[in-house]
Amino acid sequence: MSVLTRDEAQTRAQFLDVERYTIALDLTTGEETFDSRTVIRFTARAAGDTFVEVKPATLRSISLDGQPLDPALLDGNRYPLTALAAGPHELNIDAAMRYSRTGEGMHRFTDPTDGETYAYTQLFMEDVQRVFAAFDQPDLKSVFSIDVTAPEGWTVLGNGVAEHAGEGRWTIAATPLVSTYLVAVAAGPWHSVTTEHAGLPFGIHCRRSLAPYLDADADEILDITRALYDRYHEKFDEPYPFDSYDQAFVPEFNAGAMENPGLVTFRDEFVYRSAVTDTERQTRAMVIAHEMAHMWFGDLVTLTWWDDIWLNESFAEYMGYQTLNEVTLPRALNSASAGEAPFPDTWVDFGVARKGWGYDADQRPSTHPVAPDPDAVPDTASALLNFDGISYSKGASALRQLVAWLGEKDFLAGINTHFARHKFANATLADFIDNLASATDRDVHAWAEQWLRTTGVDTLTAEITAPEPAETAPNGNGNGQSWALAVTRDGSRPHRITVGTYDHALGAQGGPGHLAPRDRFELDVPGDGTPTIRPGRRPALVVLNDGDLTYAKVRLDTASWDTVLTSLSGIPDALTRAVVWNAARDMVRDAQLPPATYLAAARTHLPHETDLALVQGVLSFAAGQVVDRYTIPEDLPAARATLTDLCRDLIRRTEDGSRPGLRLIAVRHFIDAATQPDTLRTWLDEGTVHGGPELDPELRWRILTRLAVLGATDEAAIATALAADPSATGREGAARCRAALPTAEAKAAAWDALFSDDTLSNYLFTATAQGFWQPGQEELTDDYVARFYPDAIALAARRGPAIAEAAGRYAFPAYAVDPVSLGTGTRALEDPDLIPALRRKLVDQLDDLRRALAVRSAVALAD
Repeated sequence: MSVLTRDEAQTRAQFLDVERYTIALDLTTGEETFDSRTVIRFTARAAGDTFVEVKPATLRSISLDGQPLDPALLDGNRYPLTALAAGPHELNIDAAMRYSRTGEGMHRFTDPTDGETYAYTQLFMEDVQRVFAAFDQPDLKSVFSIDVTAPEGWTVLGNGVAEHAGEGRWTIAATPLVSTYLVAVAAGPWHSVTTEHAGLPFGIHCRRSLAPYLDADADEILDITRALYDRYHEKFDEPYPFDSYDQAFVPEFNAGAMENPGLVTFRDEFVYRSAVTDTERQTRAMVIAHEMAHMWFGDLVTLTWWDDIWLNESFAEYMGYQTLNEVTLPRALNSASAGEAPFPDTWVDFGVARKGWGYDADQRPSTHPVAPDPDAVPDTASALLNFDGISYSKGASALRQLVAWLGEKDFLAGINTHFARHKFANATLADFIDNLASATDRDVHAWAEQWLRTTGVDTLTAEITAPEPAETAPNGNGNGQSWALAVTRDGSRPHRITVGTYDHALGAQGGPGHLAPRDRFELDVPGDGTPTIRPGRRPALVVLNDGDLTYAKVRLDTASWDTVLTSLSGIPDALTRAVVWNAARDMVRDAQLPPATYLAAARTHLPHETDLALVQGVLSFAAGQVVDRYTIPEDLPAARATLTDLCRDLIRRTEDGSRPGLRLIAVRHFIDAATQPDTLRTWLDEGTVHGGPELDPELRWRILTRLAVLGATDEAAIATALAADPSATGREGAARCRAALPTAEAKAAAWDALFSDDTLSNYLFTATAQGFWQPGQEELTDDYVARFYPDAIALAARRGPAIAEAAGRYAFPAYAVDPVSLGTGTRALEDPDLIPALRRKLVDQLDDLRRALAVRSAVALAD
């Protein structure tokens, strides 16, 4: 299949105007294919040649202006349109298209719980061609009219209001001008909850088997949706540009969500079957906010070419977090008895859970600018690689810094100018910067060059000097003393930061280990080189980037770091604690802080942590990286004991039921870290953790997976559990457990399922891969390390980018942290058959492996 190049897209955009698509889809023709009939009305601005894209199972017929063309001329995914006369044309294409099992194109799923079948589209980048013929590029916007024939009893959803005409026929209201990749259809026996807001129909939809769980959260989801909708209308001058707002939670979805105008699709794990924490509910709310922001950033105004994907994702990421923080949404959390409370600061979750994604991506060989040069994105295959932590997290961080520097009033004024000038059209980075510049006297063009066209993470280091302390008042402001702060920058970007200073709290201000804020002040980095002089004795703790308004690694001075080790949990503000935990995380990754020291800090301070996002973020890094990858083998028993003791302590501290979210996090991590099966077996047999919670499906499968890893369960027990939970997530749990069993037979069967038979759906592939590689099973899996590379390369070539991404992310031998594995992988990068999606994942994974080896080497040298 040919990928579209930027040059081809520019040529075609200058040659064509596309007025309208009239599409008829028939989903009643069988389980493998569906019928797709497309009429495209377009105008050629001059005589010449072009092509239309389509990826059919069978191209039955094609005609231009009523004259039949030869279907055999289809070349891969391109049908040539030659010798076009200048003027209007009508192209008719009739094809049978294949359903997808990998979340690309028209994905078809049969729910094992009740046998009901669902189909939905994911047309991002090039996958529209799997559903209907199109001039498939973002700057050839058009009107789309779609009719769908579906089985009786199904409901059809689309970008506009869908009307049922009887006998399974549905007509979806025509769209305004939108890009091809934003067209959406979802069909099946949906369970729906509908309402009306601001004169528009709103709806949320899921599989019938998930109906009780959606109903339980429907008020919360719709309250969030309405409040965000209203807040965006306070920010943006342009009104919501579509005729309805549906949110469909669909099965086996590859992304978190997709911003199809009028029909946002979400992965249906967001319909919670099992207990979740407030932070997880907050994450769902943020995704809702992110996708709604796309109705303006991406749908109303769309990028011209994929080099500007940040104009979609960075803005939706920033606006999602910021706008969710701005709306006050009292809601019951966890249970009816929990009372009503607002979500905590969303930027804490961003800082500890999301920002590291950007930092990590920006330090790998595959890094790229937030806004790469157009020549760096020459085709759609290369563009797909940029949907990463840089386009999302780093870009959102850069925008947060821009708002801190520019001011929100001018920022929003520039955005509204951008919408007004380019609505229902396309725009570039240059357009956006010009529109921002029109609202301010600041040099936004220079800012863009420094922030959006560069790569890498700056490091800001605090250097503090102060005289020997004399007798000083407890608040640090005594006897006319002063201290000086100098900030050195390793990097090239300007930063406007807040510096926070803290003293040990005494008496009524707090007990031992507690810190009291002294003051905060703004600082521009780089400055003129003159240290900032502050009155009073030097503080116990000085935090650069307090408030986390810029994107940079932070290094504390030695005295402040000593304070952190004893008093981190005593810092009063959660966002400040997130900045400090991120500093510790970065130091571990840079081999400047021993993994054991990070674990000791977690053991000391997490039992006193009040923010669930911080607990979850720190525990995830401690377990998944510090213990499993960075700790040298001889230190592993002690590291695992520390992690287990920490989780056990958190469980003990939550026995009174006052903090169910914290208890759930602790129980999950205790299960995953367990080295002995006895406690887990008891919980599974009794159906509850002593003191709660009761075991729900998620906890049952988590325990069974860990027992499988430990060799404390068998195929019969897995089959019994699957019979009790025959749902889609039950099937995934069983696949994960079977692959985790510590037997040669289980590993061979899992490997064959992953790399040979090609029948696993995207989700079952991921579950099997997650189970296969387990720390402690190296004797069973060592021989598969070398096999991974040729098998994954062949698999990616057969099954395409979505499975390639899953293979590179989940089936990679991440726990084989040794030079031989690194060498094998590095040599594999020379294979000419590597498709771009897999190559990018392998480059990133091998760089992470190289970093893990460097951390281990530093520990070994220190010992």
